[in-house]
Amino acid sequence: MALSRPWKRLALVCFDITALSVVLWASYGLRFDRWNLPNTVDQLWIILSAPLVAIPVFIPMGLYRSVVRYLPERAIWTMLKAVTIATIFWVLIAFLTTMAGRGIVPRSVPIMYWALASFVIIGSRFTAKWLFWPVSRKSLMQRPAVVIYGAGEAGSQLAHSLRGSHFIVGFLDDLQLLQGREVGGIRIYNPSHLPTLIRDFGVKQVILSIPSLSSSRRKEIVANLSGFGIKVQSLPAMTDLVTGRYMVSHIREIEIDELLGRSSVPPDLDLIRGMIVGRTIMVTGAGGSIGSELCRKIAQWRPQRLVLFEANEFALYQIDKELSAAGDVSIVPVLGSVTNADRLRQTIRDHGIEVLFHAAAHKHVPLVEANVLEGISNNVFGTATVADAASELGVRDFVLISTDKAVRPTNIMGATKRWAELVVQEKSMQAKANGSGQRFCAVRFGNVLGSNGSVVPLFKEQIAHGGPVTLTDPGMTRYFMSIAEAAELIVQAGALSEGGDVFLLDMGEPVLISDLAENMVRLAGLTVKSEREPDGDIEIVAIGKRPGEKMYEELFYDEASAVQTRHPKILKATAIARQTGSLARRMEALAAAIRAGDEQAARHLLFELVLESDTKSELPKALENVGSV
Repeated sequence: MALSRPWKRLALVCFDITALSVVLWASYGLRFDRWNLPNTVDQLWIILSAPLVAIPVFIPMGLYRSVVRYLPERAIWTMLKAVTIATIFWVLIAFLTTMAGRGIVPRSVPIMYWALASFVIIGSRFTAKWLFWPVSRKSLMQRPAVVIYGAGEAGSQLAHSLRGSHFIVGFLDDLQLLQGREVGGIRIYNPSHLPTLIRDFGVKQVILSIPSLSSSRRKEIVANLSGFGIKVQSLPAMTDLVTGRYMVSHIREIEIDELLGRSSVPPDLDLIRGMIVGRTIMVTGAGGSIGSELCRKIAQWRPQRLVLFEANEFALYQIDKELSAAGDVSIVPVLGSVTNADRLRQTIRDHGIEVLFHAAAHKHVPLVEANVLEGISNNVFGTATVADAASELGVRDFVLISTDKAVRPTNIMGATKRWAELVVQEKSMQAKANGSGQRFCAVRFGNVLGSNGSVVPLFKEQIAHGGPVTLTDPGMTRYFMSIAEAAELIVQAGALSEGGDVFLLDMGEPVLISDLAENMVRLAGLTVKSEREPDGDIEIVAIGKRPGEKMYEELFYDEASAVQTRHPKILKATAIARQTGSLARRMEALAAAIRAGDEQAARHLLFELVLESDTKSELPKALENVGSV
């Protein structure tokens, strides 16, 4: 039966006591060319003094702490240092005993003792490593070396699960009480030891095993770990472990949104129930990044029926297949464009739609800038078509998915989304005027991480191809949140609507795009190539702003105009835009410009209304930041 770790250490100590005694006896034998065994108390004392001095030196220097089979070659220097210190101490003691009249120690004995002791101590460890565990050695050389951050119950279970496939170098833990101890035979280190572990054992992977960690602390730890050029992974969240969605042995990649440090807020179940449960819901743009996540969230909250309205056949197929496989909700896929009024009216009428989330839009800024007329047709007239159909057919709740680019827009996409907000606000005023009880609102937020066409998938692709990662400008900032968080907040914002509202999701602090790129490189286990690190893996290159791009985005025209709602992550703009003329007349002029193919006229009309309406809405001052278009 294999010896337990304490017994192995005791056996190693006994070996060292015997070996060092023999080494000192051999040193005297070589010096005097006599090989008599010690036969007096003084001789016996001299022989035993070597291990009595050495063992107290070896213990704090870790010679009995390392597992022999995992011993790195660099440990030679530690053992050599320990033997040298032990020899110096023995010489000092021998000198003192000589002065006390207990005999003379020849000068050559300490030198021979040091050489023989170094050979025996170092040689015994590595001989054991290379001879007694050959199978383990070969298999370990092929296993990835991993460090587990967190020595709690989850970390212990994870280590047990990974023993057969990984070399567990050790635990890292912030709790000083645990540092220096062992869990399941694996040593717990201070996180500051990570560079040493990387150097000694070739660690390329750290697994964060603290499921209950706060988001801010997780952000701090991940940011620190990613600076070492290693791959960082994580256990699932505690809620996923408790519900059984994941097991402790399941490891997932650290997502970039975990570096944002956003604190999650549980959904308001009353808002969810009132908006979704038992109702017939329709989502336009159901196959897009925001639309598909909206559909996933809605499907979890037991609607009576969920209608997926999408113009892209493959995207519709994908989300329909995914949601239908769950089998919990009646899913109706509808292939159609939001500019097709007849198709929209037929779908709303046939299925008795009560709640409509309008997520269909062209949103890629440079592409819309290069295709002005198509962008206006889809984003402005598509929204008007959907809102008209919803108003005429009695849809109770209408929610427009808007964007922070609608605030002081400098590009076509942002301007079209601002028009869409104005269209929805006008429908709300009409609903209030005729007493229909219908509620029309818009929800405005920034970028969502990982959405189609966003920088995150682009950066991932560039990193996967070895770079370079291209930035438009190192000083550019954007607001970010996860797709799942955005979808959940959109539903709750819709439930808070009183009609005509523009809701603003709390996006936290803006993020430098350059910081985002660097963090993504580090999360991939790579280093950023720069002047300070010319040997880095991935270079980050600034290529200049694209047409219509702003250096920074805003959620408000005036922060003083936003008030808190009952949900801490949802704000509401108090001021409603006053139209400076008939919106219908402006829409007719814009439609005429599109029919004539006059891009310049359409562009002029688009920004003319935005400027006139916004100077009388949330911003009481001139739009000095609006660029010339």
